[in-house]
Amino acid sequence: QVQLVESGGGLVPPGGSLRLSCTASGSISRFATRGWYRQAPGKQRELVATIGSGGMTNYADCVKGRFTISRDNAKNTVYLQMNSLKPEDTAVYYCNVVWVVMTTKYDYWGQGTQVTVSS
Repeated sequence: QVQLVESGGGLVPPGGSLRLSCTASGSISRFATRGWYRQAPGKQRELVATIGSGGMTNYADCVKGRFTISRDNAKNTVYLQMNSLKPEDTAVYYCNVVWVVMTTKYDYWGQGTQVTVSS
């Protein structure tokens, strides 16, 4: 069974920075894609950033140039460095890992960590 544990959320003023971490336990494919998503109150969950097994990254337009996703495969950990934070970045941030074997999709989520950007 795969478990994802996020950390690093908190309260930060506009313009500030935070780094989120997500450590996975259990058996994860080396071909897995890791990602961060977020959900603000009253809104649907949305993609923030993903990183593939080869290091290819993808970002939502609204965070490009401000957020950086990275992974440490030896530690089974993915990071989200968030700079120049804005109030609209306030949300619960969720870590995700997904991979496909033949016709079976494996898709796991963390419990979420709150990020609040406010003065």
